[in-house]
Amino acid sequence: MLRAGWKSGRGISLHIYQDAAERDVERYERSFKMLPPAHKEILFHLGLKYQRLRWCISMNAAFIMKMLEAFEPPFDMSQYVDDGGRGYPVNVHEHSHTDCTHLSEKGDCSSISTAKSNSLLHERHDCPKEDAKIHESSRETNIKKGEEEHMVGCSQPVVNNMGMSQITPRHSTPSLFMLNIPPPVDSVRCILRNIVRDWALEGKKERDECYKPILEELNRLFPNRSKQRPPSCLVPGAGLGRLALEISSLGFESQGNESSYYMLICSSFILNQTHEANEWTIYPWIHNNCNSLSDNDQLRPVKFPDIHPSSVTEGFSMCAGDFVDIYSEESQKCAWDAVVACFFIDTGHNIVEYIEIISKLLKDGGVWINLCPLLYHFADSYGPDDDMSIEISLEDVKKVAYHYGFVMEMENMIETTYSANTRAMMQNQYRAAFWTMRKNASRSKAQI
Repeated sequence: MLRAGWKSGRGISLHIYQDAAERDVERYERSFKMLPPAHKEILFHLGLKYQRLRWCISMNAAFIMKMLEAFEPPFDMSQYVDDGGRGYPVNVHEHSHTDCTHLSEKGDCSSISTAKSNSLLHERHDCPKEDAKIHESSRETNIKKGEEEHMVGCSQPVVNNMGMSQITPRHSTPSLFMLNIPPPVDSVRCILRNIVRDWALEGKKERDECYKPILEELNRLFPNRSKQRPPSCLVPGAGLGRLALEISSLGFESQGNESSYYMLICSSFILNQTHEANEWTIYPWIHNNCNSLSDNDQLRPVKFPDIHPSSVTEGFSMCAGDFVDIYSEESQKCAWDAVVACFFIDTGHNIVEYIEIISKLLKDGGVWINLCPLLYHFADSYGPDDDMSIEISLEDVKKVAYHYGFVMEMENMIETTYSANTRAMMQNQYRAAFWTMRKNASRSKAQI
């Protein structure tokens, strides 16, 4: 029953993506037909471009179907699709920083892990903005209050025929956490761009801007790491998992946490179904005609992953579910040596709650490495439920952190993009706050 429902749900999801993309192409063609004959003659090549667009869409769809077929579903996605197949009943405001998101003893949650191999590991969340809010798609979009919540139980990695592990839920009715399911069209396009950021050679510049300073800081803070007792590091809002995987490769027990269902499907596929580097090809930039240098730039293929991720160490895992729900548990208190939050702390309803939980998670003397602007996921969210959105300045964010016992050790600003098309004529630049704070419980004014 569950499997049948999943097949229906994934088919509808793929159909929605293809149908929306085809409507875009048809709109381009209608506009072209409105041109005077002399103008059509100048732009005669556009007819061929539209056919190439359709081919690229079909290639993206083929990859998406392959990804969905490889994933064992924790619940019936078809229940989120209405009779007209128009989408999921969710708050359509999405936020993410984009251009248009085993430590089994540390928490009771689903894990995605991968087995060791001899491959070499190299480098390493949700989507961009083309205008500061509209084209920003996010890793987390909240399901409306009152809708049925679908929960997932604890799962254990099960080795498949490739010698790699995948999520295999034991049960789907008991509730540990809710996975957020955003509308498929924007989410699929967002995933395509995030694949570039985390897993393609083209995304290396962004990874070097964002992940490299974090990795260097971890190396500096933990110079003498023990293989027998490696330091533990939590990466909330881990997206497609590259940063958490890179941290693991440094000799940490690294756990990524992610609540976006689409992100989890994609990261599981990349981590568990990849046989070699650059195995897969997508066309991530085809859905936007604006600011293109050329048609070839817009329609260019992107191969991924740039590394073979199965070289990950045993200390890497992904935990699926809501950050607040999972890491507020008593078992998580003082359980972590480090928390790395990259483009994360502005994604919730209440940033104060996030900082409070990060403080509770860390051992006394543990470090919080943060890199993030303050876009605030729910800043433009208007609806009947009037979702809470706490939007404070960077100065106030630091005051909150000091209240919960954090002491600033290092601070600067980093200029970077998020899921940007590097060849586009417009680039949305962030000046992200980058810091290391250390927890000093004796200085906390809160009851931790």
